[in-house]
Amino acid sequence: MTGETTGTVQKKKSIREISPIDVYKLLPRTNCQECRESNCMAFATRLVNGELTIHNCPPIFADEYAAARSDLEFLLAPPVRAVTFGTGAHTCTIGGKYVLQRHEFTYHNPTAVAIDVDDLMPEEDLQERVRKIAEFTYHYIGRTLSLNAVAIRSVSGDPKVFAATVRTVAGATGLPLILCTTNPVVMEAGLAEAKDRRPLMYAATEKNWKSMADLALAYHAPLVVHAGGDPALLRSLVKTLKACGITDMVLDPGTLAENGLSETIHTFTAIRASACRDLDELFGYPLLGVPLAVWIGEEISMDVLKWRETITASMLMSRYADLLIMHSLDGWVLLPQLIWRFSLYTDPRKPVSVEAGIRTFGNPGRNSPVLITTNYALTFFTVESDIKTAGLDCYLIVVDTGGLSVESAVAGRYFSAESIVKALKETDATQLVDHKTLVIPGLAARLSGETEEASGWRILVGPKDSSGLSQYLRERWPPKPA
Repeated sequence: MTGETTGTVQKKKSIREISPIDVYKLLPRTNCQECRESNCMAFATRLVNGELTIHNCPPIFADEYAAARSDLEFLLAPPVRAVTFGTGAHTCTIGGKYVLQRHEFTYHNPTAVAIDVDDLMPEEDLQERVRKIAEFTYHYIGRTLSLNAVAIRSVSGDPKVFAATVRTVAGATGLPLILCTTNPVVMEAGLAEAKDRRPLMYAATEKNWKSMADLALAYHAPLVVHAGGDPALLRSLVKTLKACGITDMVLDPGTLAENGLSETIHTFTAIRASACRDLDELFGYPLLGVPLAVWIGEEISMDVLKWRETITASMLMSRYADLLIMHSLDGWVLLPQLIWRFSLYTDPRKPVSVEAGIRTFGNPGRNSPVLITTNYALTFFTVESDIKTAGLDCYLIVVDTGGLSVESAVAGRYFSAESIVKALKETDATQLVDHKTLVIPGLAARLSGETEEASGWRILVGPKDSSGLSQYLRERWPPKPA
């Protein structure tokens, strides 16, 4: 639906223009609470905020609400279409963006990172590289960061060689595949080997678009549209392919490394701004960046090339790339991208937090230490790591501070004598140990006196940095009599 709808919605709105009333008018308005909200208006508010989806409202899928549902889906559709490739547990969804700036709403569907292989690699090296791609993970404040796809490049130009490589990679990993060639004959050979995996086709160009469109329709595969350095041509190709019936497209405006990087960033920004601010449907598709491009050019130091790839990838991710194709597997190249992606795609309206409660480490006894901290994820996982590294046997009470760190929570009175007393009662800490001594963070030292008075517990001020817990407890536990 582009300009005509079946009901009350006549014109596509930006997410910033949609109010809960717009959504409420299209809901059943029965207040049935099947969505687990108190009423339909509450559901509409959370729907607009991106906290729930239309699927959380079962009644609207009844036939009697078909027209309203169609209007609602159109109203809530993001300016940047979501495109999915891959199958099963490894399905990868990119795009689905509502806003240009993260603080306006939030970003959905984190940028996917794919690593390349080529069809001239010896099979043993190919298998080993695919294994490393699949196994590359990093644990960061309670989340597992990993790579998302394998991009298979046709270097040989031989359909049989490419098909054999696709077959080998598909058999070695369940990760989504990106088939990279502009030769339709080679592409078809690869698609035949991965037809059940819904690979992403790279790429349709000014010269091959008709053949690539036919293959995309025949194999029900999403298609990358490439027009390096020419946004007008890119837009024209999208319009033509859309008229051919292609719905799932990814845009590759071209990635120029080093001297052309500023132009690349400008092009990516202009395309995304056109989609989100001007609601340009022809630019409303995910963007593909290729940091791999830094490897095509002058032969210089490998470390310099890796550094350039790192810079290019992080800048493209910051400027709206929904998918990156990279080459290096070095940790110092990839980890900055994965950690930056994690930060970029957290909801700015909600601090990253963990569940409040009590945690047990090691084999604590009746005289083991009781520690306390806030539920800010970075704080908690840092403390957890230091406790585990030191091999401490202890209890750790986690206070709900709304996801704020110790210092911020103390300043805002979220971590206070009252909240500590409440946590001690809720966790029933007195049933775990025979003493009533609590170690609070050094950054919360000013709470010690009032907490002692309010709780009846003896309060010890621990180190400001949890890395000092091991030495602190070794020297001061069990505590001397007051």
